Amino acid sequence: MGFSIALIIFSVLMMMLVLMHKGKGGGLSDMFGGGMQSSVGGSSVAERNLDRITVVVGLLWFACIVALGLLMKLDS
Repeated sequence: MGFSIALIIFSVLMMMLVLMHKGKGGGLSDMFGGGMQSSVGGSSVAERNLDRITVVVGLLWFACIVALGLLMKLDS
C-alpha cells in the first residue's frame, strides 16, 4: 500500500518536473521565469538543479515500480 502511494506521488512529481524543463519552444518553465536569460548565469544553475532533481525523482519512481513488482510476485 505504501509503495503504491509513493508511486502516485513520484509520478505527479515527475510530470511536473518534466514540464518545467526548457525545451526548444520554451515550455512551462517560461511561466515561472525560467525562460528569462540572465548574464549572471543563474538560470543555468537552476536548470542544472532541476536536472538533478528530475534524475533523483526518476530513480525513486523506478525503485517504487521494481518494489511493487517484487511484492506482487511474492504475493502470488
